[in-house]
Amino acid sequence: MKILLIGGGGREHALAWKLAQSPRVEKIYCVPGNPGIATVAECVAIDITDNEALGKFALEHSIGLTVVGPELPLTNGLADHFAALNLKVFGPSQKAAQLEGSKAFAKEIMHKYHIPTAASAAFTELDSALAYIKEQGAPIVVKADGLAAGKGVVVAMTVAEAVDAVTMMMRDKAFGSAGNLVVIEEYLEGEEASLLAFTDGITVVPMVAAQDHKRIFDNDQGPNTGGMGTYAPAPVVTPAVREQVRREVLQPVVDAMRQEGIIYKGCLYAGLMITAQGPKVIEFNARFGDPETQVVLPLLVNDLVDIMEACADGRLADITIEWDDKAAVCVVLAAGGYPGSYNKGDTITGHDQAESQGAMVFHAGTGSKNGQVVTQGGRVLGVTAVANNLREAVDKVYQAVPAIHFDGMQYRKDIAHRAFNRSDR
Repeated sequence: MKILLIGGGGREHALAWKLAQSPRVEKIYCVPGNPGIATVAECVAIDITDNEALGKFALEHSIGLTVVGPELPLTNGLADHFAALNLKVFGPSQKAAQLEGSKAFAKEIMHKYHIPTAASAAFTELDSALAYIKEQGAPIVVKADGLAAGKGVVVAMTVAEAVDAVTMMMRDKAFGSAGNLVVIEEYLEGEEASLLAFTDGITVVPMVAAQDHKRIFDNDQGPNTGGMGTYAPAPVVTPAVREQVRREVLQPVVDAMRQEGIIYKGCLYAGLMITAQGPKVIEFNARFGDPETQVVLPLLVNDLVDIMEACADGRLADITIEWDDKAAVCVVLAAGGYPGSYNKGDTITGHDQAESQGAMVFHAGTGSKNGQVVTQGGRVLGVTAVANNLREAVDKVYQAVPAIHFDGMQYRKDIAHRAFNRSDR
């Protein structure tokens, strides 16, 4: 079978790496890919928002399965376009992807179908939003409704911060049209976790729970990023909590979408806050997480192609999904200055040496120049290690990281710290 993979980041490198292990795969094409993905796939330069060009390529190359990595092609209707061409695709339809594409839509679904989440209100007028903030007080959370590259959420600890955030989004259009509608919600206390699931629109199978580290510096200091590292399994999601999330969140939202006439197929990502009152949904994503994918997929025992095909065909119930009982840790190596402005084009060395030490190096923001791998994004590489337990995985990954070098390289030294600091472990 020939596979078409859409995307060019660390998540897609992890997907390509796992898909390439399938004996059923004859060839993988990746649009646009990156130098790491190029080691297991042929990279093709097509705009990932050009549905017509992607469909034409898939037909001409007899693609048996298309796997969509990022959210933008999904909210742009790529799965619908491929379905119309009778092409098999792993990824939700445009309507289903609204769970990520519109925070207001996701909130409406959760409130209507009693899925646990923070209380909230949506606003299209700045004055009404400001009045609501002053009435509710702080801490409070302000979210741009649409896609904002992971930057459209402000956790405001004071009323002044919340006022600044909503003004930035609605009046100053910091995120463009994504801020035309703003969702303001209660601040939840607890520990965050990510639980991804495979679904065919009826059956829902959770993956191994992971925990992301959003802040740029150790001890969760500094500005938010797209994710500086992650680990799995996350002990805050006990087997009982995982089952509770499946029963009260994942299965109900897939059933709710079906009630609304929308069949959700693909990967469903629940961003959770584990509160004293139980797990509550912070947000849904309509695809694999980044960098969660880099720790979840290395623990998957099954052939990923079999699972994705079963999701696309509506027969996920026929598959028994197995997970390794080991642990995985991913440390993101970021460019100096990230998440602000940063350099591009700096030579990267030592990634081969890190792999020879037993780590997997997933390329996120890399490019090629004069035959060398260079930096091209803010999050440059994700170094992942798998071991028998979390402590061994942490030790293994941090032994491999120093082998890698590029100018300004920065990374957190405390990935998985919450797992070790837990009083109930």
